[in-house]
Amino acid sequence: MEKSNWTKEEFIAYILLYATKANFVETPEEKEIILSKVNAQSYQKIHKELDNDNDFQSIQKILANLGKFSYTKRNIDLLISEIRMLYLSDGDCNSNENTMFLGLKRLLKDKTF
Repeated sequence: MEKSNWTKEEFIAYILLYATKANFVETPEEKEIILSKVNAQSYQKIHKELDNDNDFQSIQKILANLGKFSYTKRNIDLLISEIRMLYLSDGDCNSNENTMFLGLKRLLKDKTF
């Protein structure tokens, strides 16, 4: 599994930025939501890292950090809500975003610690 030395904030930045990759466009509204959850330094650092990761690496990092930060069912539900809010922020949740949302939701719910 992919290892990282992230803080919890950096993990949140990673998963939210990963979610924005669904339609290959990070809208200003999505960026604003992410920056309301994490600081600009974490955002920039994680954005750079994510740009160099493929999907397999991203999924491995997400799974490893769910365990590292001992996410509970409640934490997972809150994270899923934040991802949903991210997709709805620009007023349109297209089919790519919906597919990514369902995939992330399944991945996260299957890995509750």
